Amino acid sequence: MTDTPQSETLGFQTEVQQLLHLMIHSLYGHKEIFLRELISNASDACDRLRFEALTDNSLLSEDDTLGVQVTVDKDARTLSIIDNGIGMSREEVIEHIGTIARSGTKQFVKALTGDDSKDANLIGQFGVGFYSAFMVANKVTLTTRRAGDQADQGVLWESSGQGEYTVQTLDRPQSGTEVTLHIREGEDEYLEPIRLRGIIAKYSDHISLPIQMPKEIDGDRKDDGQPEWETINSGSALWARPKQEISEDEYNSFYSNLTFDHEKPLTHIHNRVEGKQEYTSLLFIPSHAPFDLWDRERQSGLKLYVRRIFIMDDSKHLMPNYLRFVRGIVDSMDLPLNVSREFLQHNKDIDKIRNASVKKILVQLKTLAEKEPDKYKIFWKEFGRALKEGIAEDMDNQQQLADLLRFATTLSESDEQIQSLKDYMGRMPFKQDAIYYLTADSHTAASQSPHLEIFRKKNIEVLLLSDTIDEWVVTHLTEYEGKPLKSIAKGALDLKNLDDSENKADTKTQEKEFSDFIKQIKGALKDSVKEVRLTDRLTDSPACLVADEQDMGGNLERILKSIGQDLPEHKPILEINPDHVLIKRISGDNKQLDDWAQVLFDQAALAEGAALKAPAAYVKRINALITNSLAAAK
Repeated sequence: MTDTPQSETLGFQTEVQQLLHLMIHSLYGHKEIFLRELISNASDACDRLRFEALTDNSLLSEDDTLGVQVTVDKDARTLSIIDNGIGMSREEVIEHIGTIARSGTKQFVKALTGDDSKDANLIGQFGVGFYSAFMVANKVTLTTRRAGDQADQGVLWESSGQGEYTVQTLDRPQSGTEVTLHIREGEDEYLEPIRLRGIIAKYSDHISLPIQMPKEIDGDRKDDGQPEWETINSGSALWARPKQEISEDEYNSFYSNLTFDHEKPLTHIHNRVEGKQEYTSLLFIPSHAPFDLWDRERQSGLKLYVRRIFIMDDSKHLMPNYLRFVRGIVDSMDLPLNVSREFLQHNKDIDKIRNASVKKILVQLKTLAEKEPDKYKIFWKEFGRALKEGIAEDMDNQQQLADLLRFATTLSESDEQIQSLKDYMGRMPFKQDAIYYLTADSHTAASQSPHLEIFRKKNIEVLLLSDTIDEWVVTHLTEYEGKPLKSIAKGALDLKNLDDSENKADTKTQEKEFSDFIKQIKGALKDSVKEVRLTDRLTDSPACLVADEQDMGGNLERILKSIGQDLPEHKPILEINPDHVLIKRISGDNKQLDDWAQVLFDQAALAEGAALKAPAAYVKRINALITNSLAAAK
């Protein structure tokens, strides 16, 4: 025996108190989902017991049948959900029910919309389903015992949801958990077996374990005084049935129960493989991104089954990270039942399943893009940034992924990313030999960049890339269908195939005319720039900054510095527009040329989204130049 107190009263974590208040006072519209949540928890407990029993035979005998029972006592106004699963120790009860460690109520509260229907569906997604019991109960009692514990000693947990709970030890010979809801006045429908059967059929019919209720509603007993139990769910594995026998509604219902998402998925992929390898996969692409898609700690991946026996959740080895939004199951006929996560890391069969599943998903997305473009727009808006990660992560499927990418361009009417590389190629002038792009920290910054001026004048389309991940996309995707991807803000701009000879002659004349001016500007900015030269990419702006061909671009440099990376110094190149009236005016003003040089540099930096090192000095310099100009005008 330990020194653990037999009974103690503890306070809920602050976030739990906040959540309980929401459950009791805010979410009225879909109270029935509490039964879905509690049955789902019970089913998971049985699955976990079955998994642990693979390595500890003492936990489960061949004669044991795992399942869930639902009982009602109208006189006592109680509803009980009972399972013979893994159960919990005293420490686990306090950890899992007294606190919310992983899901976090703050994110839950942020995600609330005020729509009861949507908010009720969030409960399961945030892993806080147990607390939904308080939507219909004024007190909840839980008794449990961890499978494998030596002493026949269990735990009783009880709370009215008002800020604290009690925990005490009790004798409990059987492992598993029983959750008893003391139904509050006005919620009598949840004491009616017929109503409960309907809820179970609606939400939990697919659960492979038997869900049972007493056969005789009026309480008739067998000769031994025990109720006669009746299984009320079909309990069949949907994915094991022939596809032609499964309706769209059944697929959607299965998805809803699997993910707690009650919006229909965009599409699904049901695949059965036979031969050297035998497995079934049922994969879904959701219609909206989960709240924690960008959370590195989030659970993702597929559920893994072996011969219809649940093995593990969150099997990331079955799906690459860039497809972490895909939900579903894989059921293998070949893997051993004692699969571990370490085993999955070095298993060729798992690699084959993963590779085949990825290809199936990419083919399905291509079909969606071609045949149901409106649906693909929804997909791209929700998951496009995640899919872009695959360009860097999945070289084997890079071409297929490139076909699926969508971008905003200079021809777009908004920042909506709807243009494919194939569309871009189809609009290119015959002599254009590259796919041009510009990266920036926002669509506005990209679309208003001075680097676009010559391209707009010549009606050459440019991809406008404003997602952070785009910098990595263009680093790894260097060409598409034989055309290189080229940044218009790096290196010398070569539009010779689209220029005429008159422009070439003008450029040579201007280089000679402005040679001294360029030398003076470079001398004034020697600590800030690598080179100063005339530009052929500006029509309306006096100057711009570009990166040397082999140097890191300014936008990527700012991104990396923002996350704390130490980078070697890369000085930009300042390009001057000799046709701009300001340049023509100051090229003959040697007195203030140093100040004008710094202003041109600072303005060019601001135009590409950079922060000035000395903004106060910039303002002071501008004011002085304006004052001097006004004085000279008098």
